[in-house]
Amino acid sequence: MINIPDGTEVVATLEDAAGLAMPPLLIVDRVTKFLDERGIGEGPIAWQRIGDGQSNITYLIERGETRVVLRRGPRPPLPKSTHDMIREATVQQGLHRVGEPVPNILAVCDEVSVLGVPFYLMEYLDGVILLDETPAFFDTVAGKRKASEALVDTLVGLHSLDLERAGLASFGRADGYLERQVKTFTGLAGQVSQRELPLIGELSRWLEANRPVTQRPALVHGDYRFGNVMFKPEGDPRVLAVLDWEMATLGDPLADLGYLTVTYSDATSQGTVMELTSATLEEGYLNRAEIAERYATGTGLDVSDLPWYQTLALWKSSVFLEAIYSRWQAGERPGDEFAHTLEFEVPRVLECAQAITR
Repeated sequence: MINIPDGTEVVATLEDAAGLAMPPLLIVDRVTKFLDERGIGEGPIAWQRIGDGQSNITYLIERGETRVVLRRGPRPPLPKSTHDMIREATVQQGLHRVGEPVPNILAVCDEVSVLGVPFYLMEYLDGVILLDETPAFFDTVAGKRKASEALVDTLVGLHSLDLERAGLASFGRADGYLERQVKTFTGLAGQVSQRELPLIGELSRWLEANRPVTQRPALVHGDYRFGNVMFKPEGDPRVLAVLDWEMATLGDPLADLGYLTVTYSDATSQGTVMELTSATLEEGYLNRAEIAERYATGTGLDVSDLPWYQTLALWKSSVFLEAIYSRWQAGERPGDEFAHTLEFEVPRVLECAQAITR
């Protein structure tokens, strides 16, 4: 059975999209043909939006007994170099090749004629993701500690990856990563924001003036947090897959640690909109300081400059969030129940970033 709630997000054929104010996200007959050409399932498809992301869009596609996941970017126009589905699929293919916990990529489509943007299909994994509630099977003090230890240990493993063996040694340019991050997001802020946010410029200058030296290059995930880590659904907490590799590149591994810690809820956190996993406020989970300590022990890296990386993470997040807010104001995100909150939440994120620098 095909689920088509209002004709704006999903349409049966391209002709059905005629006259719509916004292009559809899924075109059922084109997805069906794409699956047919690759021998994936039989019969009509059903779809369901999944995931908590505010950027790229993920669907569970069911076809008979077959389940796959389709991932695509938002509707154009898109900022340059963002929402790159081909790149996201490439890094997962490399990681899967060396046995890292990522879904297997089944097919990649770089033809925009199918859905209007590139997309890929990956295997469906039956697991659980920690957000607001702790899964019942590890809802003990000891289980929560093991889950957060697994979160950190998986990141340590990714940052210790043999890039040559994974075929990812040329996936990015690690030299100058931090300098480029500040420069790129300073420029992007000027493109996406339609209002005055002086702290973006102030923080940009502080980040450049206090930029640390990268200790060693590694594969950087870019959005590493509990919400992008899937656990096996039973037994001791074990990571089944790391998801959402849109922003992956080669760079400074402490950028991931900074992002993980500053978006992680604990007794010291400030409750910004970037803290998406409130369950970690419960007793048992590692706190931010313990996460940093375990990471430092596992990697041998010096984490004394972590506040700089935390500031970078919140500052970059403010730019992404402001882009969402601007697109919503322009009418490009109809029905979005999150974007309007960013009128006040973006300045709050920037204020929290500024507080770290003091």
